[in-house]
Amino acid sequence: MTVKRNTIPLQVIFDSSFLFIPSQFNVDIFEEMGKVLNRRFEPIITTPTYKELQKIAGLSSPRLKRQATLALKFAEKCRKINVEKRRNELHDEVLVRVASEMRCCVATNDRDLKKRIRKLGLPVIYLRQKSHLAVEGAV
Repeated sequence: MTVKRNTIPLQVIFDSSFLFIPSQFNVDIFEEMGKVLNRRFEPIITTPTYKELQKIAGLSSPRLKRQATLALKFAEKCRKINVEKRRNELHDEVLVRVASEMRCCVATNDRDLKKRIRKLGLPVIYLRQKSHLAVEGAV
């Protein structure tokens, strides 16, 4: 009997902090993601996250501008989903809401966001020891 491998890609929402990993720690997040998940995945970015990266790229110090510009290039590899920020809703709250509605994994280095996502029972992917990705929770 052959086991049919799951062909549906795992949806993973990328936070802006996650997209800074390549420039800050020289880690290929897409290659590492494939290794740690051991399955196909679909990287997703929300419109508020994309706008946040654009804002950082336009208004920051030269070093942060370079990092944000590179993060925007990596964001282009992700599927963008249009999400409206609700009145008085913070960026992290948008990600928590979308992840909860879609019941999908979140990739972030933000400690508080990671805790909030785990409380929902959803898996989180994050950078560990500045060298590789790790998953917390069942994917």
